[in-house]
Amino acid sequence: MATEDKAAKKAAAKERRKATRGRFKQILEVFKMQRREDKLLLPLMLGVFLGVTAVVFLLGMIWGLHWAFLPVGLAFGVLGAVILFGRRVQSSVYRKADGQPGAAGWALDNLRGRWVLTQAVSGTAQLDAVHRLIGRPGIVLVGEGAPHRVKSLMAQEKKRVARLVGDTPIYEIVVGNEENQVPLSKLQQRITKLPRNIGPAQIDSIENRLAALANRGNALPKGPVPQGAKMRNMQRAMRRAR
Repeated sequence: MATEDKAAKKAAAKERRKATRGRFKQILEVFKMQRREDKLLLPLMLGVFLGVTAVVFLLGMIWGLHWAFLPVGLAFGVLGAVILFGRRVQSSVYRKADGQPGAAGWALDNLRGRWVLTQAVSGTAQLDAVHRLIGRPGIVLVGEGAPHRVKSLMAQEKKRVARLVGDTPIYEIVVGNEENQVPLSKLQQRITKLPRNIGPAQIDSIENRLAALANRGNALPKGPVPQGAKMRNMQRAMRRAR
């Protein structure tokens, strides 16, 4: 029995090391890709690393502990550089996705927290779509596509949903760069700032009621299509770099 447990622990440790090497390799590939497209990446990361390290080192001099503070400064410098890397990768991903069919659905699919997402609950042949989120704020309808067509889709979906959810708040967001629209890069931030109006039990109840609504229209892919493989790799690395 002890021999089997030891073998199992060895196998698990081997798998963890393999997974770690895989993640490191993936992040390295994304770094190389981002560096080719972003000429300021390396100078900015180096600047943040040196700047943060210097600040912590100088703070240590106040108490005569500058050498003791140096390792801490180096650690914070690395952390600052990694955070900068993640943000620039995120900005690059959103820039490439902006305006592509399914981009809003992709962003919603990567939303953190307790959300129930149904993509393309209604849509058109021109790939306009309305996505539905259920979360603590209530119902969030997110539209993407041509404004005049999305407006009609949103109104129809809101009317249909309102009949089933009673006085549960329904928010409407249209993704785009025009007036009264939310840019793709700020979509997640906008949604997470909505007030919390309902509890987890109500989310389940609403989800069950809305499950009776059949999805209509053309379903869209969950993410942007062009450079899909590259964007998926960048997306995964972006999460790990945060």
